[in-house]
Amino acid sequence: MQLAILGCGAVGQSVADLASEYGHEVVALADSNGATIDPAGIDIGSALQRKIDGDAVGSEAPETLFEAEYDVLVEATPTTLDSAEPGFTHVKRALETNHHVVLANKGPVAERYEELRALEADSAGTLRFEATVGGAIPVLSTIEDCTPQAVTAVRGILNGTANFILTRMAAEGLDYEHVLAEAQDLGVAEADPAFDVDGTDAALKCVILANVLADGGFSFEDAQVRGIEDIPGSALKLAAEDGRTIRLIGEATRDGVHVGPRLVPEHSTLAVTGTRNIVQIETKHAGSLHNSGLGAGGRETASAVLADINRLPPN
Repeated sequence: MQLAILGCGAVGQSVADLASEYGHEVVALADSNGATIDPAGIDIGSALQRKIDGDAVGSEAPETLFEAEYDVLVEATPTTLDSAEPGFTHVKRALETNHHVVLANKGPVAERYEELRALEADSAGTLRFEATVGGAIPVLSTIEDCTPQAVTAVRGILNGTANFILTRMAAEGLDYEHVLAEAQDLGVAEADPAFDVDGTDAALKCVILANVLADGGFSFEDAQVRGIEDIPGSALKLAAEDGRTIRLIGEATRDGVHVGPRLVPEHSTLAVTGTRNIVQIETKHAGSLHNSGLGAGGRETASAVLADINRLPPN
């Protein structure tokens, strides 16, 4: 497949870097400042070095990416809420010209699911978005294999930053602010960690899961969300005395989305540690299925994008 990659953060860069290993060729690459296009395949090393040096990846205007001869648009721009722009318009433009689209951007799938599916129905292209939930963990493809109708609920730990903080608080008896500063020093938490610690990131992923299960009907506004900022170290200590711990658990069903801190048994399936994620899929016929792994990271998430590309039909 010939790929046009829009967005050059950690995920977009990693997709470009790994594409050839999966048998694909990058013919267009764009960030917010510029684009580079070559029908014979762009020089990935040179383009990414320009990005590392603080320059645009190319001298063309970003929107010229859509003029390239490509099979798949990889939409890896930053997630936005409400209108989910500009990501939604990028997807719309590609589907309306009968191209496949693979999303790493959660916004359009969480906020405008029904519109995306309507665009896909009118297009010769296919829409996939495995990378929007769980990074490298094959959550959506597992649901697809079971069929969404046979899945009754999905729950789990879907944010590595929050899980790292809670793990460290429990293990070392430290308070939230101390561990947050440590996570930021290690690069596990962003300078502004709100998206992770207030539950927004996990909620968006659960909204996507609810939309898949119910075939739409949910947006971020429908989610009930509580983060981990107000959890004192003493709460984790008390939980440990009872053989339990606290984790930020998200749950998606056809009835709604709930994200918040929950007590779980210390050695249970849901008590994964560090930055690991885990997803528990409840099914009618196959019981409870568990997938665990790295839920974030450029190369990890890129592996989900590239797996989706390999699932696409010939265009």
